[in-house]
Amino acid sequence: MIMMKLNCDQATSICDKSQYNEASFLEKIKLIIHMFHCKYCNIYSRQNTILSKCFKKHKHQHSSYLKCLNNEEKCCMENNIKEKIG
Repeated sequence: MIMMKLNCDQATSICDKSQYNEASFLEKIKLIIHMFHCKYCNIYSRQNTILSKCFKKHKHQHSSYLKCLNNEEKCCMENNIKEKIG
């Protein structure tokens, strides 16, 4: 059971990898077990998912997504993130 234990740094790293389908099956299992006990990593995971969706949505709305955001776009994205997180 010791091998299944993660600290929060490891859990957030696996969470990030998992969102991009780069985490192994065993890592995902360890993450689920860790998140069952850790409310902070649960919050991190939810917020990370929201941020990823917001950026993905912005990427699809703007064909040249490598450009810098103007102030209006920044404000819109910030409000969208605050609405979903808060």
